[in-house]
Amino acid sequence: MLYKMVLFPVMLLPVALLAQPCGGLLQLGSPTVSITLATIVDSGNFTPAGSANALHDLPPFCRVAADLKPTPDSDVHIEVWLPTAQWNGKFVAVGSGGWGGTLSYGEMADSLRRGYATSATDDGHSGPSASFVIGHPEKLIDFAYRAEHEMTVEAKTLIHAFYGRDPHSSFWNGCSGGGREGLIQASRYPDEFDGIIAGDPANIRRNSWALELAVQTFKDPEAYIPPAKYPMIHRAVLEACDAKDGLKDGLIEDPESCNVDFKSLQCKAADGLDCLTARQVQTAHAITSPVATKTGQILFPRVEPGTELRSIRLAGGPQPADLFVDEFRYVVYQDPNWDWRSFDLERDSAKAHAIDKSVDELDPNLTAFAKHGGKLLLYHGWADQQVAPGFSIEFYKAILDASKVPEQNWVRLFMAPGMAHCAGGEGPDTFDKIKVMEQWVELSKPPEQIIATHKTAGKIDRTRPLCPYPRVAIYKGTGSIDEASHFRCSLSR
Repeated sequence: MLYKMVLFPVMLLPVALLAQPCGGLLQLGSPTVSITLATIVDSGNFTPAGSANALHDLPPFCRVAADLKPTPDSDVHIEVWLPTAQWNGKFVAVGSGGWGGTLSYGEMADSLRRGYATSATDDGHSGPSASFVIGHPEKLIDFAYRAEHEMTVEAKTLIHAFYGRDPHSSFWNGCSGGGREGLIQASRYPDEFDGIIAGDPANIRRNSWALELAVQTFKDPEAYIPPAKYPMIHRAVLEACDAKDGLKDGLIEDPESCNVDFKSLQCKAADGLDCLTARQVQTAHAITSPVATKTGQILFPRVEPGTELRSIRLAGGPQPADLFVDEFRYVVYQDPNWDWRSFDLERDSAKAHAIDKSVDELDPNLTAFAKHGGKLLLYHGWADQQVAPGFSIEFYKAILDASKVPEQNWVRLFMAPGMAHCAGGEGPDTFDKIKVMEQWVELSKPPEQIIATHKTAGKIDRTRPLCPYPRVAIYKGTGSIDEASHFRCSLSR
């Protein structure tokens, strides 16, 4: 670690020290790698082809695009951005969301502004659908882990060619699908990254969970809860659970301890926006209950209380989001016309698991990653409307059990009260994950807390410490409840 601390100040390389001109990288192809673009992009604003969003305030960089074909049926597109004025000596690979299909340019831009060399991939196909899987089993493997690995290998090759040296630290940064990708890279390629940031990881089993909730909450029209009732339900949940942590602040610090009897909201007369019908009460309980088999085996934890304002993602109907359905119509049954109404939890979740377990399922045994010196930062929003927060807690515990490492200063989980899927929500949802990882890897300082912020209309109106699970933020009893300094991390709830 001392080696890294000494090197860091001198790794801001001026362009005159570059080993290879940007255009010269075009010659670095191979039978499986085609460099299609290598050009200097001047500082300022930049809009990638095919994107409607301009990226602002970028430093000058060498933009490299490449096509990778690790198998004859592969078609993986990547980009690698290399700072030309100053490089901090480090590399960040960024993950994809959902079924991939696009390059995460915004995340690349964030990394570039910090002085990082950075890369992204489309995971081996174009567009948000999983239709690419039908008839192409190799493309499913590309999506699951191979595209990310091949991208990382090629990015490091280009970094060495351009700067004349390897990065002294390499990080992965991804949320949702990108969080899952990072965890798979940690298990399959444990020497690849020094630090992995994995937020709200979307375990592929989530799709069975989402379809079961669809069957329970809107397959029957009588079960459907109109979105106009969501605020009423949310107020009832806050009334029941907000003050359990000793502070009434509009956030549920520990949703695991919150259980609401929605029968108290049942209409006593005619249906209206201030109550739930008897069937809607069942729906509300289904959403906030674990998904289990007929024998009681829990397959996936629940959506936590506090998520009600965003229930439309899972319970809004009239059909489940394509993100969830695609697993079954394209991967499991390979039938674009498969009807989600035919979904059977025990049958179909077993079929999906049989396909995914050797390709896209997560392995909690990260012993090799930890022994390599890797650091793993897990985080999850307690108010995640798309991936049950309890999954990250279960997986974190499984990591500790399965990874044969004497001390556990290499992995941390941070749960964010009121934070939605990857960002948003009523709680503080923005924090500097990269800085946390830099200090952990380069200075051997594992995070004891992370200060998160919440903004309204672009202005910070609340800060709060996020604590390593199972610790929670407890109000000290004096001072503003909107300032992080007035809270401490404690096991006491």
